[in-house]
Amino acid sequence: MDAPVVPINVPEFIQTIKSEPAWKKSDRNAMTIYKTNGMRIVLIALHEDAVMEKHTTNGIVSVQLLDGEINFNVNNESFLLKPGQIIALHRNVPHSVAAIKESVFLLTVADFLG
Repeated sequence: MDAPVVPINVPEFIQTIKSEPAWKKSDRNAMTIYKTNGMRIVLIALHEDAVMEKHTTNGIVSVQLLDGEINFNVNNESFLLKPGQIIALHRNVPHSVAAIKESVFLLTVADFLG
């Protein structure tokens, strides 16, 4: 997952996570597709109506929606994300995610403090 150059074939990873038993048995599936000191990229797929309850992350976060439609909720405000849209937030900001449709997004977490 870590090398000087890491090509990432996102459509192939989407196909992989949607073919795994976890996708069939749960309301979501996720796969870390890149991890190095200070940053990780996670591909997350949610079934329609799946909810990721309120949580925080120790790093700076960006969420890029690839497919579907989600509500990204932060600070009592809801942001409707559609494919191609990105939202970013600072570390330790409570947030939640609700899938309006079956959705896939890239979560990038950067933690340059260690």
